[in-house]
Amino acid sequence: MPSFHPGKTFMMDSSVPLTSPSRRAGALSELRQRVTGRWLFALLLVLGCAVLSLLVLAPLYTLLSKSVENKAGDFVGLDNFAHYLSSGGIESAFFNSLWVAGLSTLVVVGLAFMAAWALTRTRLPMTGWIRGVLVLPILAPSLLPAISLVYLFGNQGVLKSWLFGAEIYGPIGIIMGSCFWTFPHALMILLTAMDNADGRHYEAATALKASPWRTFWTVTVPGARYGLVSAAFVVFTLVITDFGVPKVIGGQFDVLATDIYKQVIGQQKFEMGAVVSVLLLLPAMLAFLADRYVQRKQSASFTARSVPYRPRQDHRRDVIGAVMLAPTVLFILAIIGMAVYASFVTFWPYNLELSLNNYQFGRMDGGGWGAYTNSLQMALGTMVIGTLLVFFNAWLMERTPQPRLLTGVFQFLSLLPLAVPGLVLGLSYIFFFNHPDNPINGIYGTLFILILCTVSHFYAVSHLTAVTALKQLDQEFEAVGESLKASRWRVLFTVTLPLCLPAILDVALYLFVNAMTTVSAVVFLYGHDSQLASVAVLNMDEAGDIAPAAAMAILITTTCAAAKLIQGGLRFWVDRSTRAWRQGTE
Repeated sequence: MPSFHPGKTFMMDSSVPLTSPSRRAGALSELRQRVTGRWLFALLLVLGCAVLSLLVLAPLYTLLSKSVENKAGDFVGLDNFAHYLSSGGIESAFFNSLWVAGLSTLVVVGLAFMAAWALTRTRLPMTGWIRGVLVLPILAPSLLPAISLVYLFGNQGVLKSWLFGAEIYGPIGIIMGSCFWTFPHALMILLTAMDNADGRHYEAATALKASPWRTFWTVTVPGARYGLVSAAFVVFTLVITDFGVPKVIGGQFDVLATDIYKQVIGQQKFEMGAVVSVLLLLPAMLAFLADRYVQRKQSASFTARSVPYRPRQDHRRDVIGAVMLAPTVLFILAIIGMAVYASFVTFWPYNLELSLNNYQFGRMDGGGWGAYTNSLQMALGTMVIGTLLVFFNAWLMERTPQPRLLTGVFQFLSLLPLAVPGLVLGLSYIFFFNHPDNPINGIYGTLFILILCTVSHFYAVSHLTAVTALKQLDQEFEAVGESLKASRWRVLFTVTLPLCLPAILDVALYLFVNAMTTVSAVVFLYGHDSQLASVAVLNMDEAGDIAPAAAMAILITTTCAAAKLIQGGLRFWVDRSTRAWRQGTE
């Protein structure tokens, strides 16, 4: 307290601190920096919204506009839809797509659930190798199973008699091919759901002396119900929007995806292609909305699963699990094995000598080795640009101060590509980027537009992966950084990036593999000098060069497998170098 005595001059105690002008100026400067930083981060996220709007919303709007215009560009309302519906296309294509997708979903989800049960509820040996075999189809283009099925069950197939007179060219082939390449997607969802089962429920069932069958229906199935529903929606969307399998093995069986291709490529009716695209967009959008609803329900019940389940040794259960896994494993190995064998056969079925003639792509119609080189360049470009864009935008949304409305808009734009089929997105890119009034229409027909379309098509899953990794980091990292006068940029490069490297590698691999294998998203966009390997497979098949098409498909699969091995090695190195602290606590 200051000392005061009557008759004496008032004196302030020197121990009382004063707020100096320099300190006030420093505080004001720090406040201005924080406000400026908030505005900068918000501006960057607005820029991210603008980029996604340019890549997704604007092309879709152009597609919708084209569907209500005639060839001259005049507005005709719903006349195009009425013309398509009256032509019988809705009966032959729309309903075919629905029932084929529905039946494929039932088969895939059933097989995936049995496989997930066998992998999580038994103690089978070599489960790691079995999982590797079961996810192999994700590394192959969707055209590969269709080509293999032709060699297995086609007119000159080795197992043609197994169909009892039925034709593989049609719904049977589409369903079998679709089941092959969509199976890993359903399996990964169900494995996640069943790995998170609460072991206390099984202990309670054992204590109550419930039979294995009753335990299965009262504990296992209810615990995985959200995974089952989500897997069903994902598989349904993938099948109904797929183009590769129906194109190769569909024969005269029309579906919406192939009808779009016929309208645009075969008949040059772009406005009718837009109409069919809108119709294809509707079931995909409905499945997406239903899946989002299920996801929200799942997040509310996930917190109750606290005790991990560890299956007990039961030889009878192991045998049942092996029986459940055997058909799927054999089917996958048969499809891939047949494709590998067909790629080396000289001339099927008259000359079965093995050679490398089918890998001399320069002698075939379809693009040659240049197409494979273009695919590598496009996949690498997609991986680099997509990974940087996805992670930076996810970091802005999760680790920087942002207005709630802005983050909601960005989240919507990030998840929107999940509901847009690749074929629809590719066609919308034609209408938007090839328009003469578009100032950047010069990129049409180049590898760059293929990169943009592929990044847009697979943005949503990559975004969810990055957001999940960022959410796992404690918010105290940024708080400690601020207390140490370290900017968020420094925290990003010194803390956040190293801890998120495994997720970044997962995103990079996901984008690379899908860029190498995709067909539907790029089939309308490639030019003479930008043809891709996946499209080359399609063109070789159309030209009758089925064996070279199988060889190119195997080459794509091998490339994706090599990328997976490289990513696995990098993840191992990252886990040892940047996450050694976790290993020390185990």
